Amino acid sequence: MRFSVTLDRDEDGIWVVECPSIPGCVSQGQTKQEALENIKDAIAACLQVRAERGMPLTVETYQVEVVA
Repeated sequence: MRFSVTLDRDEDGIWVVECPSIPGCVSQGQTKQEALENIKDAIAACLQVRAERGMPLTVETYQVEVVA
């Protein structure tokens, strides 16, 4: 499975990565690469927990256009 993730730095310089299609699925790392590797493990764990609890594996996400 492929998932889109968001990647941003926090105020301490730690890279925080989140998978918007899986609520609460967040990880981090000292580098971008570390954060991206860590989110793979987090996604696998989140999917397992959601499956065990009978929850939908993902939620729908959309892109919208906003004129600024």
